[in-house]
Amino acid sequence: IFAGGMNFFSYWFSDKIVLRMYRAQEVTAQQAPDLYRMVAELARNGNLPMPRVYIIPQSAPNAFATGRNPDNAVVAVTEGLLKLMSREQLKGVLAHELAHVKGRDILIGTIAATMAGAVMMLASMARFSAIFGGMGRSDNGNSNIFGLLLVSIVAPIAALIVQMAVSRSREYQADEVGARIAGNSEGLAGALE
Repeated sequence: IFAGGMNFFSYWFSDKIVLRMYRAQEVTAQQAPDLYRMVAELARNGNLPMPRVYIIPQSAPNAFATGRNPDNAVVAVTEGLLKLMSREQLKGVLAHELAHVKGRDILIGTIAATMAGAVMMLASMARFSAIFGGMGRSDNGNSNIFGLLLVSIVAPIAALIVQMAVSRSREYQADEVGARIAGNSEGLAGALE
């Protein structure tokens, strides 16, 4: 319940939290016409509603998409990315980020994080139970301390591996869908290079 509550809050307010953390500024079509036009074109190509567009005042090249669903999506890029990338590279990066929106990766990541958090909390409970006694007793009164300790060590590792595998697979899928949204894969490949 605790893991679910924390992750529900994170899912619902992630866009506001991360944008405030990076001091991102929303831009309009008049303030950043090329960027805005590019995002609008890619959103149309991906059959997505137009997301809000933000620029982050940082020199490090970075971009991300956030928001709980396509109707509440945000695409943010740093000033450094805008300066460093060519038009095709920027288009590839933005298409990749819009693919995350299309795939509802924020929701999928939240579900994976909730499950991993729940497993880790249950493993902690098992560890404390093994150390301080209680739940690990069998019908004949013998303690199953080693089984509880083993579960408390292996379960969180397994949960993290599953969470990382989900994240990695979503990135590969965003690369593939992003290439289709952009019309080619050269821009994203050049940006990653």
